[in-house]
Amino acid sequence: MAQFLANKRILLGMTGSVAAYKSADLVRRLREVGANVRVVMTANAKRFITPLTMQAVSGYPVHDELFDLQAEAAMGHIELARWAELILVAPASADLMARLAYGHADDLLTTLCLASKAPVVLAPAMNQAMYTHVLTQENKRRLKEHGVIVLGTGEGSQACGDVGPGRMLEPLTIIETINELFSTYELAGKKVVITAGPTHEAIDPVRYLTNGSSGKMGYALAEAAALAGAKVVLISGPVALAKPKHMEVISVTTAKEMQDTVFANLSNCDIFISVAAVSDYQAHTIANQKMPKESNAFSLTLTPTPDIVANVAALSNKPFVVGFAAETHDVIPKAKQKRERKKMDMIIANQVGEGRGMGSDENEVTIISARQETTLPLMSKHDLAKELITLIANEYKQGQKHD
Repeated sequence: MAQFLANKRILLGMTGSVAAYKSADLVRRLREVGANVRVVMTANAKRFITPLTMQAVSGYPVHDELFDLQAEAAMGHIELARWAELILVAPASADLMARLAYGHADDLLTTLCLASKAPVVLAPAMNQAMYTHVLTQENKRRLKEHGVIVLGTGEGSQACGDVGPGRMLEPLTIIETINELFSTYELAGKKVVITAGPTHEAIDPVRYLTNGSSGKMGYALAEAAALAGAKVVLISGPVALAKPKHMEVISVTTAKEMQDTVFANLSNCDIFISVAAVSDYQAHTIANQKMPKESNAFSLTLTPTPDIVANVAALSNKPFVVGFAAETHDVIPKAKQKRERKKMDMIIANQVGEGRGMGSDENEVTIISARQETTLPLMSKHDLAKELITLIANEYKQGQKHD
């Protein structure tokens, strides 16, 4: 199974080979396992299969010109090189291998291979005599010396009538290989359960207690954990955000529903990240009908809601537990006390208000564990999530070493 390819950004390059027909199936299968795929075709690749076909299977326009003014206005070749987490050239012709081996950048595909910091993987496809030729083998050796990953080839009958090595590997074999490249990611193979957003605690059929959480931080962390290779279960309170793809998203409303759902998903969970701003109180009695508006003040009896993060941390076989502390003052002392009192492995503290924290697009936090205290400056929640996942993964691994 290609469990490490979900949400990975893969740039598929295609060169002139009859094996190009396999590339359409390759893109389809990559998308099935959750990868995001963009396609770049050389002029000769378009002689074997049309850009329209590749656009249909990838869901995005095909890139084929180095100097495309329309593309430069949106995603030019440099932006495309930065976008890619992996460049996969399949099929890779003998000509592409020769040009890349000596650093040529005379078309869009070779330029991207040189301009990107992403790993480059080649899946050769050519006539058996071309493949076994001493110059092709020398180019293969040279490419490997410079860090390019050159896959093997299949053997058998070829379109030209010859029999021997040089056939492009089958799409599933290629996918299994590149899946292994991502298996070293920070949270590869780990199960992460994340809560996000607020909860709503009913007072009557139309009124409820809640808070200003937008769910943005929790959703950003779920995306970042998935990009780090984790299998993510996102348990979300009521939010106005699109559900992330390629992960399990479970919607809940109340604190009790959230706790029940968390505990139902803790099996084989490695890391639990409690980002949700769970309502601290619920109405002792929920009115069956809408309560009429009174001119005078009225009293509402409240009872505490379940303390989800503390209850998870109290388990004998608990996962690595990460909580959040949103405070208006004395942020760090309160966060330290909260972490120790609730027996969390790590807590992420932030001061709410003034354009940060709940509801905003940015945040500034301090990460506190038994081993260290790290402060991250104000940044977008998207960028912050990546930094936090790295810190959480490192702390989790350190804890595993000392168990």
